[in-house]
Amino acid sequence: MQKAAKAQMNDTTFLRSSGNVFAELGLAQSEEIKTKLVLAMRLNERIKALHLKQSEIGARLGLAQPNVSALLNYRLDNFSSEKLLEFFNAIGYDVDFLIRPTAGSQRGTTQVLMAA
Repeated sequence: MQKAAKAQMNDTTFLRSSGNVFAELGLAQSEEIKTKLVLAMRLNERIKALHLKQSEIGARLGLAQPNVSALLNYRLDNFSSEKLLEFFNAIGYDVDFLIRPTAGSQRGTTQVLMAA
């Protein structure tokens, strides 16, 4: 777990976030959990924009209705990041990867960016 910077103001202590609440909670595979959550958020935004019923979403994604419900409600235990990326393809989005060196010698991060 990363040590957070502290700030004091009016008897209240604030901790600066590392940017990954899952790491701060000490969860194993925190980067994977964060990546899956961001992918699911972006995917659900796109699915909502299609105005489809769960049965229609299931047909496009190849999922049974209970699994569609799990996805839409962010119960992601049964979905890998790879599977979430495949769902983008199934609803008509290309997925591109960009891998670049970090600034300095720090550990790299994973980000999910959506084109407009």
